[in-house]
Amino acid sequence: MPTHSAPALPTQVVWNESMLAYNFGGHHPMNPERLALTARLARDAGLLELPSVTVVEPIVAEDGELAAVHSAEYIAAVREVSANPGDARPELGLCTDDNPGFPGMHEASARLVGGSLLAADSIVSGEAVHAVNFGGGMHHAARAKASGFCIYNDAAAAVQRLLDRGVQRVLYIDVDAHHGDGTESIFWDDSRVLTISLHETGMSLFPGTGFASETGGSRAEGYAVNVALPTVAGDSAVLRAFHAIVPQLAGVFAPDVIVSQHGCDSHVTDPLTNLRLSVDAQHAMMLAVRDLAAEFCGGRWISTGGGGYNLTSVVPRSWALLIAVAAGAPLNPKSPVPPAWRDYMHSRFGSDAPLLMGDGADLWWRSWEVGYDPNDDLDRTVMATRKAVFPLHGLDPWFD
Repeated sequence: MPTHSAPALPTQVVWNESMLAYNFGGHHPMNPERLALTARLARDAGLLELPSVTVVEPIVAEDGELAAVHSAEYIAAVREVSANPGDARPELGLCTDDNPGFPGMHEASARLVGGSLLAADSIVSGEAVHAVNFGGGMHHAARAKASGFCIYNDAAAAVQRLLDRGVQRVLYIDVDAHHGDGTESIFWDDSRVLTISLHETGMSLFPGTGFASETGGSRAEGYAVNVALPTVAGDSAVLRAFHAIVPQLAGVFAPDVIVSQHGCDSHVTDPLTNLRLSVDAQHAMMLAVRDLAAEFCGGRWISTGGGGYNLTSVVPRSWALLIAVAAGAPLNPKSPVPPAWRDYMHSRFGSDAPLLMGDGADLWWRSWEVGYDPNDDLDRTVMATRKAVFPLHGLDPWFD
């Protein structure tokens, strides 16, 4: 099992209030205040002032940089909507209920991409070993279409930037409650990228994809890995699934860098999903990804945010813990929430914030080696994925 403690490695955190411009409006679930609250909590917890941490302001990615993962025609369409939000382009996923147009959409979306590109550049240059862009993780955006609150795909842009800078193999791990379909589709035929998405089954949740049979294109069969988790899986099931699939594939793929998406909409109180995870379980997966990076990549790890719609009591705690994990800070789920942040939440929202950074959950789970139960929904899901993908990487679906 991963441990809380780890060496403090040079860590870059992408943050500036300009990122709040990614704003679909006051009634939209993707409320930018979740980012401001995360940054405030991280600051109140002392994370942004640690000697190992450098805070960098994101740039606005240029069109040529966006074109590494998006079509020129699509970028032009986003620019048009950005200038004239009333010009609907629903065939491109723009100006829909999920992705309403707003003035400055292009710049706001490209800024999130710019943050993840800075993270990738810092990893390649050696300036940082860990990098966190909690405002990123826009994993539904495809090459030529917006989807699911995502206009440009910063995570995919970071992966492509790494490849373009000479990185040979990138492991992309996505634990958002929703299938990481956009990132997967962009690298569908690229065996230099192994995408692993653990998400609520598409039978009950948008985007309705991400089943075990979706394993990659003809030139990269087995390099798209999907775990369609039972609708109300819970902590122990998700942790069991993660450890039954991700470390084994990481071992044979031997990545040079890991890029991970940590959407926290899997939480039990999230209004849009059903997985019923705790902040403690989300933190456990952050630790596991960090440890995989330490084992296989010399620590090189880029992490992003993503979904998460309980913006006051869940998102800030989860992503502040992500920064803490990356920075090697002692903050963990048993730590008290800083009083200054709790006072601010009470004055800002009139409600009491949680006392602890976690939920006090019991994270017991049984390892895959304990035994496969064919009557267990989670085990059937895991076995479907292992059967679909493991043999393509020389692994035995029953024993590895």
